[in-house]
Amino acid sequence: MMHAWEAIQKSVDYIENHLTEEIPIDKLAEIANLSPFYFQRLFSRLVKKPVCEYMKLRRLAKAVSDLNEKNCRILDTALDYGFSSHANFTRAFKETYGITPDEYRTTGVHLNQFVKPELILNYVMVDENVPIVTEGIVLEVTRKQLAMPRTFIGIAKEIPVSELLGGTDTSVSFAAKLWNEFHEVKPKIPHLLADGNEFGVLYMGKAKEGYCTYMAGAEAGHGSAEDGFTVFELPSAEYLVCGFEAESFEELTNSAVYKAQTFMSHWMEKHNLTTTDFAGEMYYPVTGGCAYMEHWMLPIPIK
Repeated sequence: MMHAWEAIQKSVDYIENHLTEEIPIDKLAEIANLSPFYFQRLFSRLVKKPVCEYMKLRRLAKAVSDLNEKNCRILDTALDYGFSSHANFTRAFKETYGITPDEYRTTGVHLNQFVKPELILNYVMVDENVPIVTEGIVLEVTRKQLAMPRTFIGIAKEIPVSELLGGTDTSVSFAAKLWNEFHEVKPKIPHLLADGNEFGVLYMGKAKEGYCTYMAGAEAGHGSAEDGFTVFELPSAEYLVCGFEAESFEELTNSAVYKAQTFMSHWMEKHNLTTTDFAGEMYYPVTGGCAYMEHWMLPIPIK
């Protein structure tokens, strides 16, 4: 017997492999072994988007990747992904990301995408220290005891909470822009450790409604606010850590991070846990062609 999420995942996988083709709803319903009516209802429920809207967003995501190739004409990209003209493609692109394809190419900003879902992460639970493998990424939940506090220095800004909603926000990425700014000033920051980890942390701070504070930084021997940068101390405690590995740093930051967030959200709910008022992202150097990072959280039992 096939679970409902497995039937919809089969259609999601088919869409991903045929984004440059016309994809009839009837074909997708047949793949899921459902009537077109029930297929569309179930797809919207599990993927959180109507199927036609989802296909548009995934086509635009692939188009963004193609636009990074400077020798690719915008019109050619538009036609490849089923848009009838440059104007229609530009309109859809701007409605989704807030900028035009031409502006995207000239500004070089990073765009948040609606990530292809791996529905297994919503329904399959594993114990701590048991890896789960799906679609080119490996995730594992462990506990780590931090005996001594660790200090990180960087720059912090307010970013929209919507940007952190598990790969469902489509817009210019404020977090990626902040990391670019950090890497520009990183050589000027005192006390950073040569072999220290880079670290992103989000917390409320004094952020206005609908926003949170996000810091992009790196590990330091010591530091203070007087240095002109933001300082965050990771307290000594036992942390719940979700480590995940992807085949490249781009894959890690573009989709794996959101899939890990989805998995941990359901994992913690299943284990009757929530977190304190901050969460961290620990980055490790790329080794052997693979990229690895960890989500660090202080777990609290839900009463």
